[in-house]
Amino acid sequence: MEFDRIHFYVENAKVSRDWFVSHLGFKSIAGSSNSHTSTESVSSGNVCFVLSSPLTSASPAASWLKYHPPGIFDVGFRVKNIELVIARATTAGAKILKPIEEDLTAGVFCKRAKIAGWGDLSHTLVERMGENSLLRASAKLPLFTLIDHVVLNVESGDLSSAVSWYQKILGFDPQQNFDIQTEKSALRSQVMVHAEGGVQFPINEPASANSQVQEFLSANRGPGIQHMALQTTDIVGVVTDLRSRGLPFLPVPPTYYSELQQRQNYVPADWQAIAASEVLADWQEDTPAAMLLQIFTQPIFAEPTFFFEIIERRFTFVDNKKVQAGGFGAGNFRALFEAIEREQMKRGSLT
Repeated sequence: MEFDRIHFYVENAKVSRDWFVSHLGFKSIAGSSNSHTSTESVSSGNVCFVLSSPLTSASPAASWLKYHPPGIFDVGFRVKNIELVIARATTAGAKILKPIEEDLTAGVFCKRAKIAGWGDLSHTLVERMGENSLLRASAKLPLFTLIDHVVLNVESGDLSSAVSWYQKILGFDPQQNFDIQTEKSALRSQVMVHAEGGVQFPINEPASANSQVQEFLSANRGPGIQHMALQTTDIVGVVTDLRSRGLPFLPVPPTYYSELQQRQNYVPADWQAIAASEVLADWQEDTPAAMLLQIFTQPIFAEPTFFFEIIERRFTFVDNKKVQAGGFGAGNFRALFEAIEREQMKRGSLT
């Protein structure tokens, strides 16, 4: 299983398309409309987003946006055998929104189906034949290579149920878990990973009434996708590029790096550039060169809901075997939590 297309509902598809092109360096690849909905598609490497907005009240986007702010309503997964996936999901009690359909477009044969996900989220399942990648040849390398992970926020007390749902319906397995708490707020998180392809799908729930997860749930009016991580091979260069485009990131205090240096047993050649870019860094003590580097944008819509993460997973070789940063670093997770807390305090939603 891999991530496929991610579908947003937005106020104006063309305006959002232009934002992704100008602020995130995506390319516009398609556009269409029908009697009620305008749709644009943008891509970067293997990352493809579909952006839809209502033209009339008959649009599904209009119905969704009456209740939720702009954001992700469908997380697509590419699968190897859609019949088996749908059979499993049906047996486990999934609601089938669209049965399997077949089509042939530009020489690519596809089978598609859609199931209801958690809350108002849906999941389009796609089996493609004749195309192994969304990536297209280009004279210029894209800023992003793939979607690293997508994070779902659920209501307090729903974490175990959501974890069980994604296990039974789609075959995800629980891996790392985190309980993050400060003097002001707390959250719980369970990382879900699919055995076939390694798709990572963390699920968060609030562990305090003023948790940043609860702020999201209140603003989103229910559970939904909090953020998505876009993977790159050059986070410092990409962040420099994105800042020049006007994309705002969550600030990191200088004390973070002074504290980090106290435990540091490895100094990469670009350490100063990492710190200057305000990129979070974490690593395993036995393989410090396989660093996990992350940075987070401010929310991209008017409400304090959806934001992006940029991530680089560096690698090293141990006994001639490639070792790459995997999973999620506890230090980075806490640093993100504290960074969002500072933004909550600026908004007055956390005291």
